[in-house]
Amino acid sequence: MKKYIPLVLLLTLAGRVVYAQENRSFHFQLTTVMQGHPSFKAAYSGKNSLADTAERALSLTSTFYLGRKLWKGAEAYFNPEISGGRGMSSALGVAGFPNGETFRIGDPAPALYTARLFIQQQFNLGHSDTIATEAGPNQLAGFTYKKALFVRAGKFALSDYFDDNGVSHDPRTGFMNWSLMSNGAWDYPANTRGYTYSLMAELVLPQWEFRAATSLVPTYANGPSIDMHYFKAHAETVEAARKYEIGGKPGMLRLLAFRNLTKAPAYATATATDKDVIYGKAYGSVKYGFGINAKQQIGNNLNLFTRAGWNDGRTATWAFTEIDRSVSAGATLQGNDWHRAEDKIGIALVSNGISAAHAAFLASGGYGFMVGDGSLNRRGAESIAEIYYSASLFSHCWLSVDYQFVNNPAYNKDRGPVHVFAARAHISF
Repeated sequence: MKKYIPLVLLLTLAGRVVYAQENRSFHFQLTTVMQGHPSFKAAYSGKNSLADTAERALSLTSTFYLGRKLWKGAEAYFNPEISGGRGMSSALGVAGFPNGETFRIGDPAPALYTARLFIQQQFNLGHSDTIATEAGPNQLAGFTYKKALFVRAGKFALSDYFDDNGVSHDPRTGFMNWSLMSNGAWDYPANTRGYTYSLMAELVLPQWEFRAATSLVPTYANGPSIDMHYFKAHAETVEAARKYEIGGKPGMLRLLAFRNLTKAPAYATATATDKDVIYGKAYGSVKYGFGINAKQQIGNNLNLFTRAGWNDGRTATWAFTEIDRSVSAGATLQGNDWHRAEDKIGIALVSNGISAAHAAFLASGGYGFMVGDGSLNRRGAESIAEIYYSASLFSHCWLSVDYQFVNNPAYNKDRGPVHVFAARAHISF
């Protein structure tokens, strides 16, 4: 027994476990998606319509996650990324687009760019206990405090931290639809690849989490460049999250609010003038909205989620996708019951809508950066169902098959429905 005493002393210090800590880390992911749809009925089409003839498209992204400890509580992360390929119809024609990977692709030719480059500083609040953190992308193995304040500054995706949901959030491993990976009505600030420059604070407590960020916005709608005139154009996002348990199983409820100040014109103004909602001419436009997000574990293998979002619908969408109202729900089931613990099956439904002003703009022949059929004679909710199966082929490699049913693409009852099929390969280590 005496020979174990030195080990116990090394692992215990004033009642606290000393965790193995990384000073640097390297992780990698590669995701490729082949997606297509057969021909479907369409009374008419416009320049932003999903092609009504059969088509298929291939997309690919590859990311390197590099991390380095700087000083006590401080870490730096750098993520070079390569993307290429395209989405079906160049990612046009469906507001809840079926491939969540294509928002990172600005050009079909493979391109290397900086996805994330930021610094994170952690502050201990009092003499709180510590908990272990596992090694992962943009997370060094070590420990964090149960009561801590995190400050992040640099380039990253706001969706990395806001509107998170372990059941439906990552199109590389789970549901692929845009309006299932994030709240469709949250026009979150980002360039066309999904990233921007932000200053963010996050307060983590045993039962509560609070986060707030101020961010730069694109120069024009869904554009690749960022508007550096911060005092004229910026976005603020806040979120509160509460942990809870039902029947001894964990859950999380999140409430989100945002306010964007950009050059985006009002839909009513664009309808009456030049119909241009892409290249704003004057600063000062405000868009705001709210979202709710919940997940709940049921049993050991079943997880449920739901989301709902709303924005004012008066000011044109500037960054994410052309949705003003969205509600979704779904579930995932791990494969333990059929002896495939790393496998997963998921099913979800989402209904997206637009405001009256947005609908009038599209009906007048206006085009956004994603939708617009040249007219909108019969408006309807864009309703989508998605089901997928993800199978673990071997360690660090998954292959998924995915099916989506899209009714009223781009809110148009005169087009569709559309059946979308996909195969996805994902490697991560």
